Amino acid sequence: SELFGHEKGAFTGAATTRIGKFEQADGGTLFLDEIGEMKPALQSKLLHVLQDAEFTKLGSNRPVNVDVRVIAATNRDLEAMMLNGDFREDLYYRLKVIEVHVPPLRERRDEIPFLADFFLAKYAAKWKKPAPKISDALHGMLLSYHWPGNIRELENMIKQIVVLQEERMVIKEIERQQQRAQGVVVMAGASLAPGTMLGVPGAMSAVLPPPSPPPAAAPADGDDDADADADDDATAPAEGGTSLSEVARAASIKAERALIEQTLQQVQWNRRKAAELLGVSYKTLLNKIKECGISR
Repeated sequence: SELFGHEKGAFTGAATTRIGKFEQADGGTLFLDEIGEMKPALQSKLLHVLQDAEFTKLGSNRPVNVDVRVIAATNRDLEAMMLNGDFREDLYYRLKVIEVHVPPLRERRDEIPFLADFFLAKYAAKWKKPAPKISDALHGMLLSYHWPGNIRELENMIKQIVVLQEERMVIKEIERQQQRAQGVVVMAGASLAPGTMLGVPGAMSAVLPPPSPPPAAAPADGDDDADADADDDATAPAEGGTSLSEVARAASIKAERALIEQTLQQVQWNRRKAAELLGVSYKTLLNKIKECGISR
């Protein structure tokens, strides 16, 4: 109904005929934000409009022809959603005529001072308040912060500064987020075998020193064969026991799962962004997600 409109009486509460967004945008441009959140049934209808340039209103049998240029945006990884069956492949390639990738804010830090000044002036004028001056300390923190929420997070921080007319709350929030991110890495590193943590090679070796081998006792005369048999028996775990390698692998998977889940939540399940933050390839991250049994 929102996109395609409906006729009067099409459903309970439809007291009048409504023109949808596509019909309103006829001859112009329609911007569809967060296209990755669209339900499969609506994806099918959108594909039909893009292919045939026509649709039918809810409660009507008369087709409506439209000429609309569609621009879609998302922070989700549509390619991964397509491979997982969450986004239609034909719709993906129908939309992907011209693709524009907007890098996250952390990859264009030189724009942060200009954006901060812009938002300060905008909301100071909107709410008729003085525009506070950002201190050098906060300026440095803004440039070094990882910005999981991108420009919207920066905008909200500037709003808070304008409303409260001070920046202490923003500084505390940035410090809390940075400590939290560091704490996740340290916690996960303490549970992994050397070299197994994503993006932090040799993490456990920095936490626990390698164990020293026990001193070897000198064998008594005539006991060489018995010692050899004992060595052979020691190489296999006792029946019903658990080997050290199994314990290390279980701890590794548990720690990796915690770190991957934390990162995915931080970037709203954008797997390409998560792979960048974790320092691994996109394919490696997908394999790890499958291996650890992580689901949204």
